[in-house]
Amino acid sequence: MVTPIKSYKGTFVILLAVLIIFILINISLGSVYIPIKEILASLFNGEVEKESWRAIVINYRLPKAVTALIVGSGLSISGLLMQTLFRNPLAGPFVLGISSGASLGVAILIMGATFLGTNIANFAFSSWGIAIAASAGSFLVLLAVMLAAIKVRNTMSILIIGLMFGSLTSAIISILAYFSSASQLQQYMFWSFGSLGNLNWKEISALFITFVIGILLVTFIIKPLNSLLLGENYAKSMGVNVKLTRNITLIATSILTGVITAFSGPIAFIGLAVPHLTKLLFNTSNHKTLLPAVAITGSIVMLICDSIAQLPNSEFTLPINAITSLFGAPIIIWLLVRKRKIYY
Repeated sequence: MVTPIKSYKGTFVILLAVLIIFILINISLGSVYIPIKEILASLFNGEVEKESWRAIVINYRLPKAVTALIVGSGLSISGLLMQTLFRNPLAGPFVLGISSGASLGVAILIMGATFLGTNIANFAFSSWGIAIAASAGSFLVLLAVMLAAIKVRNTMSILIIGLMFGSLTSAIISILAYFSSASQLQQYMFWSFGSLGNLNWKEISALFITFVIGILLVTFIIKPLNSLLLGENYAKSMGVNVKLTRNITLIATSILTGVITAFSGPIAFIGLAVPHLTKLLFNTSNHKTLLPAVAITGSIVMLICDSIAQLPNSEFTLPINAITSLFGAPIIIWLLVRKRKIYY
């Protein structure tokens, strides 16, 4: 059911304070520890003890922290949208097969680049080439899902169709992998681990602009999403255009998930676990409250996972996908074991 609206200003203030703290912690940790005082001086053009610290903060760690904010909030919002649309607590941002489509685009690019010319191959292995290939793959799957949505009235059928597209693309990737060299497999595997630290400011700008477009679409369907929690028939009786709401939800989720996967790789469990964690914190199902809450909580969780993955004071960095799975899986298991009430 949809819970009454009440004030959560105090909770939001605490969350924002925690977010700022973890942004500073995330930037300070790495192979070289940088004191928070020096980070603030670097950000506000003050005097720093070592100029190399300013370069590290501005060119490497700040972009990674900003990427973590966008990725965490985008995947978390996408997960919330999917769980609401399908009224399924185990639905996540990847159930539509968008991430699998992006993976297929990257697999075709990496494993087929040797058959291209030298100039094209060099571009293919660049970050922009991989992002474009992933975007193209996710767009094709989105197009297929939207065409299916026109023909299918049942929302649950769309979920099954999305899962089938995911299985289909995974099968094609497996066939490509079978005929690929060890170096190609290794490069594809490194991409599939996910990464937040490979983007420059131009790429982050492209990621942010697309992220904003997805969020703007979501703002148009906040009230209809609340109605959908009580079922499509109830939503129709309240005057909600269920088909339009469903299509906007699918497009917004696809934009957010597709662009994040394109630039950062497939990052698991954030979109699945964070909406549940947020509902436990706020004890509400009202999307006017949940959407900003999920975005902030997702950013915090992503920063925590990235800080752990960095292995402070070490030159090694663990795959971010492994850390998010280690974080997300226990939460889902705990929810199922405790059988806590989840608002759907």
